[in-house]
Amino acid sequence: MKSYLTAKGVFHYVLPSSAPPDQHLIYFPYWRFKGMLFSCLPAEIKERFIDVSHQAIGSMHFPFSVGFRSQALKLRFATADIPGRFLTPALKFEEVVDQFIERFSRDLGKPVLHQAQIGEAVSIIYAPYYMKADGRLYDAVLNEPAAATLAEELDLDAFTGGAAPFRMDFLATLCPHCGWDLEGRRDSLVLACRNCHRAWKARGKRLTELKLAHLPAGGDGKVLYLPFWRIKADVSGLPLESYADMVRAANLPRVPQPEWEKIAFRFWGPAFKVRPQFYLRLATSVTLNQPVAKLAPRLPPANASADAPTHPVNLPLGEAVETLKLNIASFLTPRERVSELLPQIEIAARKFLLVYLPFEERHHEYVHAGMNLAIHKNQLQLAHNL
Repeated sequence: MKSYLTAKGVFHYVLPSSAPPDQHLIYFPYWRFKGMLFSCLPAEIKERFIDVSHQAIGSMHFPFSVGFRSQALKLRFATADIPGRFLTPALKFEEVVDQFIERFSRDLGKPVLHQAQIGEAVSIIYAPYYMKADGRLYDAVLNEPAAATLAEELDLDAFTGGAAPFRMDFLATLCPHCGWDLEGRRDSLVLACRNCHRAWKARGKRLTELKLAHLPAGGDGKVLYLPFWRIKADVSGLPLESYADMVRAANLPRVPQPEWEKIAFRFWGPAFKVRPQFYLRLATSVTLNQPVAKLAPRLPPANASADAPTHPVNLPLGEAVETLKLNIASFLTPRERVSELLPQIEIAARKFLLVYLPFEERHHEYVHAGMNLAIHKNQLQLAHNL
């Protein structure tokens, strides 16, 4: 029976140590922020990927950040069986996240109308150190002196801390509805039951069913089903109730038809990770296309593992909700309206549905011909590093 790892709040990791076994390790905490930052300016939307760290305890005796170690070294979960003294973070993440955003916003033009962090992973990384008899602080990763720190200058007893107090919970991955084994990759947030065609996500210490559907593939070609969040939201400050409203807001070269007034407008956003340069473009393209074909209210067929594989859901609904205002800013036309309307727009998400859309496999990419949309295979293969 497989298991699915869950944890409440922030994940805690430790960097590997190469210290001699007789040394008592001290683990110093750092906040790590990893995700995409989108900044909406009057003339454009700028995006970038961020992976930075910052001291979780203000101290001049320890490095300001872990640098590239969080990316280059193999991390492990900080569990209670790891010997050593774990120092207690003194700074809340809210106190340092503004510094992260400010650092990466200095070169942006003004004014910044709106910013959103998408796909962010917040964690604590503990870096190992030890103090030798000569009074010098040693970096246990490199097993070398960390700084010219004397014992009387650094009082480790001034820091609060103790044994690692962290605990991880596991959930049995059996379908709560039929008892079948659930399927999901390591980074999956949603687990699928191929027996009853349902999907489940972890909530606390239990699995809850997720509303989903798929758009049946047309034709005989090999396809990959990519997951998208379809969101119905209330928008104030801009008429955006129907498909016709969207056509007018985006100034699309289409003549609104009377029946379009009856088609409800919905936002669409990827439920999977891709590079920030492509993420918003993908969300906007599907939103403007507004797939309206009849959906099947279940997972793709049970034989999908052979003929129609599904890409894992690794971007939660909350992240898609964060993109709604950016989505509007990306299609609102003419561009001069963005500065005027965006500060007034308020969005409240009301309903959602996880929808799998079929993309036909080509040599280098996956293509949805109906939306004239293509995703390069490397985009998906390299996304696990985001």
